[in-house]
Amino acid sequence: MRKLYTLLLYLLAPLVIVRLAWRSIRAPDYRRRWPERFGAIEPTLGERVIWIHAVSVGEVQAAEPVVHALLEQRPDYSVLITTVTPTGSARVTALFGNDVAHVYAPYDLPGAVSRFLERVRPQLAVIMETELWPNLFHACQCRSVPLLLVNARLSERSVAGYRRVRSLAGQTLSAVTEIAAQSELDAGRFRSLGADEHSITVTGNLKFEQRTPPSLLERAEVLRRDWGVGRTVWVAGSTHEGEDELLLDVFRQLREQFSDCLLVLVPRHPERFESVAELCRQRHYNTLLRSEGVPCTPATEVFVGDSMGELSLFYAASDVAFVGGSLVRHGGHNLLEPAALGVPVVTGPHVFNFVEICELLQQAGACEMVEDAGGLLRTLSLWLEDANERHRVGQCGREVVEKNRGALQSLMAMIDRHL
Repeated sequence: MRKLYTLLLYLLAPLVIVRLAWRSIRAPDYRRRWPERFGAIEPTLGERVIWIHAVSVGEVQAAEPVVHALLEQRPDYSVLITTVTPTGSARVTALFGNDVAHVYAPYDLPGAVSRFLERVRPQLAVIMETELWPNLFHACQCRSVPLLLVNARLSERSVAGYRRVRSLAGQTLSAVTEIAAQSELDAGRFRSLGADEHSITVTGNLKFEQRTPPSLLERAEVLRRDWGVGRTVWVAGSTHEGEDELLLDVFRQLREQFSDCLLVLVPRHPERFESVAELCRQRHYNTLLRSEGVPCTPATEVFVGDSMGELSLFYAASDVAFVGGSLVRHGGHNLLEPAALGVPVVTGPHVFNFVEICELLQQAGACEMVEDAGGLLRTLSLWLEDANERHRVGQCGREVVEKNRGALQSLMAMIDRHL
């Protein structure tokens, strides 16, 4: 089955390159460092390397506590982080600077994988969340590189897709040394695809391990003064195409009740920054971009967060937060980021990538799920009207995050076993 998969990959490789070139038109970073995607990297890491793969921004963010723990506890090892997207690459640089090395991950072609592993020679491979690459996993197994799938999760949609190629999925999972699943539900889904029962441990979700640095709160206070201390602020984070229009419609109605309300709109992907700003202008909103570097005036209606790595800062300076990718069928994004900051969270119905977290927050009264734009308007109106209710909901979110810590300690013990 893996041979057929590999044949299909080779046949599709020209299309992949065309797609990369096409994406580079809107996001120029996609046209840079192409050789790395075929395993052509220059190793400068020494003999003892821990390799962490985190596909994009969310996975890099989840890996942050692990990376910091490794840098502190394993100074005799070098840490290499690979990503797939340029935004993930930028986040690695922002979080870790020169403390780690970074390259793009190789495509799952045998030649590219072989070149990558030959040049890196990792002592341990740590794959974040749901990346299952048959040729890469097989190559690690053949080279006796311990491979850990950590913070591992599988949505119902992903399981359904893998079941269509169950033989290949089972073969790929057989190459994994250990799986650190986020929940019992995730563990059961991995078992259903053929993962070895004894290789699976439920360690919890690393996203609960995120700590709020005091400097973030200090910067949030400064930013809030720039936005306007006396006005209400709604942050809509990680929004997707087709969602911004709905949010702007809600905002227009919301301003009938809260005339001074400021919408902070933060698109998920940087290639959409300018188009979202233009959409706001077309709707006749007085629009300011973060990149302009000037404070809001009372006349500013929409603030577009066209910067990378500042979403937590925006959440910390807000009154209420909507987490995007959920009013459209994308699957949602990290609800814990605003919850950990004590900000009340509202989400749309499409959260299939974060079902367990969403349910946990809902049960604690820390999150509101709405079915449509009308429900979003009602929830925002309620919270912006009642500061005590906002505080209560936000405090519930903080408590949920605090009670569910512990994944990092379990994961570091697993890593120690294989080093």
